[in-house]
Amino acid sequence: MSSTPDTTVHPVVAEVTARIVERSTQTRAAHLARSAAAHEEGPVRRGLACSNLAHGFAAMDGVDKAALRELRAPGVAIVSSYNDLLSAHQPMQEYPAWLKKSVRAAGGVAQFAGGVPAMCDGVTQGRPGMELSLFSREVIAMATAIALSHDLFDASLLLGVCDKIVPGLLIGALSFGHLPAILVPAGPMNSGLPNKEKARVRQLYAEGLATREDLLDAEAASYHSAGTCTFYGTANSNQMVVEVMGLHLPGASFVPPGTPLRQALTEEAGRRVVELSRGEAYTPVSLVLDEKAFVNGIVALLATGGSTNHTMHLVAIAAAAGIQLTWDDFSDLSAVVPLLARVYPNGSADINHFHAAGGIQFLVGTLLDAGFLHEDVHTVAGFGLRRYTQEPILSDGELVWRDVPTRSLDEDVLRPVWRPFAPDGGLRMVAGNLGRAVTKVSAVAPEHRVVQAPARVFTSQEAFAIAFEAGELGRDVVVVLRQQGPQANGMPELHGLTPALGVLMDRGFQVALLTDGRMSGASGKIPAAIQVTPEAAVGGPIARIADGDVVRFDARSGTLDVLVDADEFARRDLLDAPPAFVEGTGRELFGALRRAVGPADQGASVFGPLTAELDLLRDAPGGRGTLGLPLHTLETQEVGQ
Repeated sequence: MSSTPDTTVHPVVAEVTARIVERSTQTRAAHLARSAAAHEEGPVRRGLACSNLAHGFAAMDGVDKAALRELRAPGVAIVSSYNDLLSAHQPMQEYPAWLKKSVRAAGGVAQFAGGVPAMCDGVTQGRPGMELSLFSREVIAMATAIALSHDLFDASLLLGVCDKIVPGLLIGALSFGHLPAILVPAGPMNSGLPNKEKARVRQLYAEGLATREDLLDAEAASYHSAGTCTFYGTANSNQMVVEVMGLHLPGASFVPPGTPLRQALTEEAGRRVVELSRGEAYTPVSLVLDEKAFVNGIVALLATGGSTNHTMHLVAIAAAAGIQLTWDDFSDLSAVVPLLARVYPNGSADINHFHAAGGIQFLVGTLLDAGFLHEDVHTVAGFGLRRYTQEPILSDGELVWRDVPTRSLDEDVLRPVWRPFAPDGGLRMVAGNLGRAVTKVSAVAPEHRVVQAPARVFTSQEAFAIAFEAGELGRDVVVVLRQQGPQANGMPELHGLTPALGVLMDRGFQVALLTDGRMSGASGKIPAAIQVTPEAAVGGPIARIADGDVVRFDARSGTLDVLVDADEFARRDLLDAPPAFVEGTGRELFGALRRAVGPADQGASVFGPLTAELDLLRDAPGGRGTLGLPLHTLETQEVGQ
């Protein structure tokens, strides 16, 4: 790919893409070289010894067994995150049977190669289990790699929807970059209790004005059936991003489960992945996920006010493809990409309303026409992103794609580029003497985007809740919640803080949140500087803030500072320390990951690419890498993984 700016796209989009290409030259080339070396024409299992191959088809029967034995059909791996716990994944129970049938009809053989764990952040929110959530992405990536490691497969079908699950599946699949891959979603549940009403009841409960039964009634009316939760959090942001990156079939993201169209799209994914596995249509995942695809994904995220979690997930996925994304890339794109959607928490509509208004098809069309997306990309539907301006329908029982209206069907929810809700994407980076952080302002009222107030420091959500209930926060305040970063405790989401902070704001106080943890994709009206890096656990400046220090958080100018004498602040000791060992709810099993994880702005990943520094250390007897791990543990991590 050339680093010459593309004059057919917006100049900032072209410039950001070109610099990503430039900085990724070596790592991307290494990834592509590995992928090319691993590719073989014809079924890859031809290279297996007879004993290995016999193990691979021992449990099969009929035509599938014969096809595998005779080496005449491409093999397709099904990797699924199905479980009954996640509403978004429960519909996938039926998918393997559908996919095996459609793959067989297309001349291939599909095998269920492996399941990956999939935790529900909605269940673990505010609980100890949430401290495993971010690291589940790495576990999913490794489980995906195990499923694909048998050298039996020529393509993969990846079944997943939510939060860390889609990023984990993709990181794992990119270790097998020579294999075509299609992501297979399940679609959203039907609209339930309006999200605005749910938020109202949550806030009443935080004030003691609603009972637990009232709250449970509201939550159960909101989360009420199989399918993805309908607010625009990380799960639905995943679907938006990966479709615009060309990894879903066009229009697959937001078709509800339990419908004939959902089944038809699932079956078509099986047929299509067989086509992509061979001949002129051969399209490996490493070809789809190039620099332009990642820029397209970021643009779609920004244009729709998507989840801040993707400032880490997209960085980590890109690294697995040998591509180096930075927060500056997000920030520079956000400055020019207009906000075109209002979906809760950035509005009152849910994802079904967005889909009905024109959805991804309209969004891609208006962004392409305005030059904010790269059209010249490879996708699982073929070459060119313009294919994703069509929607799937059933016509006489057959799946076909048709053009959609060139106007939004509800401009309260979805707008064209020339009439945006805001001129920028609402995702910004702030920096100052407290480090760097991410802030999302698309749902924050303009008058709340600058907060200067005394700090009140906590190291746990429980301590914050106690102080709130005791009435200790009835003033202008910047709530500092530290020791929540990836090395401290796995960087849990802190969405449970939102109702109480909303109460304080509604009482007329200036309120902001400053944390080295994450907020859920459902974060909304509270101004928040999140994912602060360096985190407190590694001695970041946030660890030196004391109660009463005045903190200025300015999302307009992009600054984040503590207004304390610089010399005095630098001399301060760290005011608390992260727990040395965390037990319970399985957290003790993840200590190695907490010690090895990188910073938030590098994806909070344990898989980072090898650097020139590590290459030099490799030659030193007994040398150790930058994470303190013996270099022999890094030998299998190639550049770009």
